Amino acid sequence: MHPIIVVAASSGSLTPLKQIVSSLPRSCRASLFIALHADPNQRILPALLSALTDASVLHAENATRIEPGHVYVAPPDHHMRLEEGRIRLDQEPKVNFARPAADPLFISAAETYRERVVGIVLSGYGNDGAEGLRIIKEHGGSALVQDLDDAKVPEMPYAALNADHPDAFLTAERLAERIAALCA
Repeated sequence: MHPIIVVAASSGSLTPLKQIVSSLPRSCRASLFIALHADPNQRILPALLSALTDASVLHAENATRIEPGHVYVAPPDHHMRLEEGRIRLDQEPKVNFARPAADPLFISAAETYRERVVGIVLSGYGNDGAEGLRIIKEHGGSALVQDLDDAKVPEMPYAALNADHPDAFLTAERLAERIAALCA
């Protein structure tokens, strides 16, 4: 069973996202899911990240089968949730003032994949990802947070710290190294 890596990203997180995706080994056995707070018209992230890796990077589609070595980006204005072997998209109300939001992704991943989940909260405004990261830990998964001094906007990492005790606070470079090791 391959690792499930879920990422909360917002303002100031593009550089860490690029570092994480560019560090993925050629034969990555994990699946990576990104919930980025973005303008509903912005659809460029998969193309931007694809240029940095051999992994397949794409906007998730409803009922897409989850495959190892793939990076799935929540499409604008849709929450992405995980169920056994599949991705589900919806336009339910915003969570933490965002759609896509990380908490629906994190919570569904934790409930479905339990200890196989690694949650990561990157730079951003607000508290999205904090509750989901707490639930990931509650279900036996791992919680990683971008170091407060490394995050351009430390509100989301700080909220994650206040919600629970993350396993580690790491710079973007160290997060990339940790994810690369999980994928190998």
